[in-house]
Amino acid sequence: MVFHPQYLESFLKTQHYLLQMDGPLPLHYRHYIGIMAAARHQCSYLVNLHVNDFLHVGGDPKWLNGLENAPRKLQNLGELNKVLAHRPWLITKEHIEGLLKAEEHSWSLAELVHAVVLLTHYHSLASFTFGCGISPEIHCDGGHTFRPPSVSNYCICDFTNGNHGVDETQVNSAGNVSVSESFFEVEALMEKMRQLQECRDEEEASQEEMASRFEIEKRESMFVFSSDDEEVPPARDVSRHFEDTSYGYKDFSRHGMHVPTFRVQDYCWEDHGYSLVNRLYPDVGQLIDEKFHIAYNLTYNTMAMHKDVDTSMLRRAIWNYIHCMFGIRYDDYDYGEINQLLDRSFKVYIKTVVCTPEKVTKRMYDSFWRQFKHSEKVHVNLLLIEARMQAELLYALRAITRYMT
Repeated sequence: MVFHPQYLESFLKTQHYLLQMDGPLPLHYRHYIGIMAAARHQCSYLVNLHVNDFLHVGGDPKWLNGLENAPRKLQNLGELNKVLAHRPWLITKEHIEGLLKAEEHSWSLAELVHAVVLLTHYHSLASFTFGCGISPEIHCDGGHTFRPPSVSNYCICDFTNGNHGVDETQVNSAGNVSVSESFFEVEALMEKMRQLQECRDEEEASQEEMASRFEIEKRESMFVFSSDDEEVPPARDVSRHFEDTSYGYKDFSRHGMHVPTFRVQDYCWEDHGYSLVNRLYPDVGQLIDEKFHIAYNLTYNTMAMHKDVDTSMLRRAIWNYIHCMFGIRYDDYDYGEINQLLDRSFKVYIKTVVCTPEKVTKRMYDSFWRQFKHSEKVHVNLLLIEARMQAELLYALRAITRYMT
């Protein structure tokens, strides 16, 4: 994250507030919820980090033997953790009611909002961790990162002073792919952006056509998966922190199940989610909102070797594609742009990082945007994790709002 100091500052501020500052939940609960969330994606890097923090703030070591050893109140959170991580579109107000009306094991609304923010934060952070190949910590056995060797020559102060865009040498990480071939990929992407901008200026599609393009893209996103997409059984040391280890990501309409489209016009972060979080857990809505805005708007106006490029169209396509995979639709967006701008290898990477991050491979990382710098791919990962966090929050907060009304 140090490649992007403005984002890193916002991220650290938010995480510090969630874990350390005044809030509805006691400190050891916060770290335990972080463990539960990271464990859903078998992210041993984050699990181990928070096991240490949990013990440091006085958490009971017995709880670490398995979720069944934690208090009933935390065990009850397991179902919400599971559905949020893998199929958030299935969350209903009944899930919320079950937690708030569990007699002596009940959650308060404020506690539940704190827990939901922590769960979504750590599901997304697991995506970032695997998306950058940090698995486990670099200096441990088997530790590695997808960072090319050239990047390790830099001093942290270079990055924080904003020099990252200048010195990062070009590494052709795609192995046997010729530099000229990946160069043409960048040129082709730039040309598509130019053409789409011209089409936008000339004509606007009808509302019916826009809705139809969304449904097509949502349907197609179900068939995007990697060729090495086999189930990875979780290691015992991670799986003991959650129940139902076989429950994972499933596309909406597999087996004929239909999930209605979530229209942002009816419930959005800016108008609904933000104020609900801020009301029940003061200041956190503001911190999360700033983080979303920084990730969404972050740009250095570069694309690989090109400077002075307006990348807003590309960033919006990435963000909206992730929300589309979760069934979330923006009425004013033309989903036809996604297929023009995101090729298949990039879609495979996006879907894997967002939905099943434990399955990300170096081959996937290397195969998209082959001429782009490592820092630009980290930038992509920031967009992916924030779009994912917002999607999960929208489903959870909408269910809380429905319960309250």
